[in-house]
Amino acid sequence: MTRRPADSPAEALGRLDAQIIECRRCPRLVEWRERVAREKRAAFADETYWGRPIPGFGVAEPTVLVVGLAPAAHGANRTGRLFTGDRSGDWLFASMHRVGLANQPTSTRADDGLELIGTRIVAAVRCAPPQNKPTTEERDSCAPWLDLELRLVAPTVKVAVALGSIGWDASLRAFRAAGWTVPRPKPKFGHGAEAVIGTPHGDLLLLGCYHPSQQNTFTGTLTEPMLDAVLAHAASFLPPSGG
Repeated sequence: MTRRPADSPAEALGRLDAQIIECRRCPRLVEWRERVAREKRAAFADETYWGRPIPGFGVAEPTVLVVGLAPAAHGANRTGRLFTGDRSGDWLFASMHRVGLANQPTSTRADDGLELIGTRIVAAVRCAPPQNKPTTEERDSCAPWLDLELRLVAPTVKVAVALGSIGWDASLRAFRAAGWTVPRPKPKFGHGAEAVIGTPHGDLLLLGCYHPSQQNTFTGTLTEPMLDAVLAHAASFLPPSGG
């Protein structure tokens, strides 16, 4: 997707979001996300689940791009917003608030007043996968959505934070698909890893960060200071106004 001449960045992203929401490319993911939305978790039995693909969230002209893995079955698949209503989001948004990338530290539902500052969050896979594990084929089928979104926000993005190795690989693939200059050999993922990507809009810094999943936060693989350090580095790219 390219922007129409009369489109504002927000309008172009809105058109893309509308297409993402209607996507049914992956039969296994469609069946799973819709079954979860029907059966629900007991704690959310009175809620109406979103049960569809999840579009990006945040500002239309971001300085910071955060690339996650996929929606959680009872998180974003329920609330309709990435990292909203689950433990990973509790960690992510608390840290983003501490470093100045979000206006509040919590994200519980899509209308809770959360606003991102100079930042947009996207996912490598837009539907909740069983056991949080999309197949390689599903990642490939979903990749064009990230490619399209990256092209729309590319003029303003200065730094991308990849959450987990899948977010890192998806980011590098999207950069190559855009025709950008990715270092060779392929940059290796790690917490705090960095790679400089050459783009027509200037250099972009890719930062690696362990995913704030319970598997990482419960075991101490990822701590709050570790997460804050990476996100604070990203936040340092914001202009003085915070935009």
